[in-house]
Amino acid sequence: MSVTTSFPAPVLRPAGDSALIVELGDGIAQDLNAAVHRLDRRIADAALPGIVETVPTYRSILVQFDPAVTAAEPLGQALLGLAAELTQTAAEPQLRWIVPVCFGGAHGEDLDDVARRSGLSAEEVVRLHCTADYRVYMLGFSPGFAYLGGLPEVLHQPRRENPRMVTPAGSVMQGGAQAAISPIAMPSGWHLLGRTPARTFDLKREPPFLLAPGDRIRFTAISAAEFDRLEGLSGYLPDCETVTAPAALLQGAAA
Repeated sequence: MSVTTSFPAPVLRPAGDSALIVELGDGIAQDLNAAVHRLDRRIADAALPGIVETVPTYRSILVQFDPAVTAAEPLGQALLGLAAELTQTAAEPQLRWIVPVCFGGAHGEDLDDVARRSGLSAEEVVRLHCTADYRVYMLGFSPGFAYLGGLPEVLHQPRRENPRMVTPAGSVMQGGAQAAISPIAMPSGWHLLGRTPARTFDLKREPPFLLAPGDRIRFTAISAAEFDRLEGLSGYLPDCETVTAPAALLQGAAA
């Protein structure tokens, strides 16, 4: 069984002399992002000659190609054909990761500021983050950096005016209408809420990325002592369960 979701006609845009962008829509929405990843799978299954790499985003796919093998015009037509009439299987399994987080204090320096600007207590901010059902929309910016949709609207606020030059690996953060988990130490202008001992990127692990687009995330609060204990475990991975895509997603509802 499949459910057809209606989108505007896909738009093809050039990106230099060796890449094309297929845009399926605009904005941050579960049905749109799900269609992006269905198209990504279609492109992989089609094994079109000359494609070097595909990079799916919230609403579009960048397709890099080898100009010595194929040209932009025929490849573009093939991509538009694959983008036509995207459908979704009615029972699409997903992984939901239960990610432990030590919120506030030295682990989350911006928690109190986020609470103050939201008109909430720090405990209410933590509760909202731990009851939200996040979706991994895309990976990017740094290896395994997970952009999460589903941040409660009351927590939406601009990013920091003064970005930090370094934020710790495992930081759980928010910025604008998004949340995120940082895989490595890196600069960031997002608000730091806490840290997780889960390693979302590890070159010694196969595959190195823990999270994948379409995965779901639930945060659970832990103490600083529990954070230290889990961080000290060799090869620690958070709990995971298999779930079915929400009915709203199958009906094409926006996030």
